[in-house]
Amino acid sequence: MASTNDLKNGMVLDLDGQLWQVQWFQHHKPGKGNTVVRTKLKHVLSGKIVDRTFNSDTKVDTATVDRREMQYLYHDGEGYVFMDTETYDQMTLSETVVGEAKDYLLEEQTATVALHEGNPLYIDMPASVELEITYTEPGLQGDRSTGGTKPATVQTGKTIQVPLFLTTGEKVKVDTRTGDYLGRVGS
Repeated sequence: MASTNDLKNGMVLDLDGQLWQVQWFQHHKPGKGNTVVRTKLKHVLSGKIVDRTFNSDTKVDTATVDRREMQYLYHDGEGYVFMDTETYDQMTLSETVVGEAKDYLLEEQTATVALHEGNPLYIDMPASVELEITYTEPGLQGDRSTGGTKPATVQTGKTIQVPLFLTTGEKVKVDTRTGDYLGRVGS
């Protein structure tokens, strides 16, 4: 049990038997009345995001979430196989658990897997990853570093928008939360 005054981003709450992760919260004191805590909660399994307001100092159940560093090994057609970096135990995660992280996972890359009572909930990816462009249209004479963008396919198969001057074979940094191009890696 915890109080709504103790909420933190990333905390997982057990509300009515459902697991919700706190994405954002704010303590709010209206002109009249008691202080309330506004939250944006993400359903751990479905990914649905809802806004919920609690009275200040309300008791809420917190879920025990075990976060483990795991190394992504391979995709076996049915799921994504990960290995615990401490115990070397292997675990196969379903596509629904992996979610959009699959667009950024490379073999032998580490990620944080969140478990609740031994069941995988979701994957926390680093804020950005480095991926190689496997295909993009060649740039044209006059393309500059500022200006337009073009689609490029990276080694995981995801298509992102990159500046016109980039070519196939270059490594780029990609934001795992938005899929945005962040910059070129090395030169």
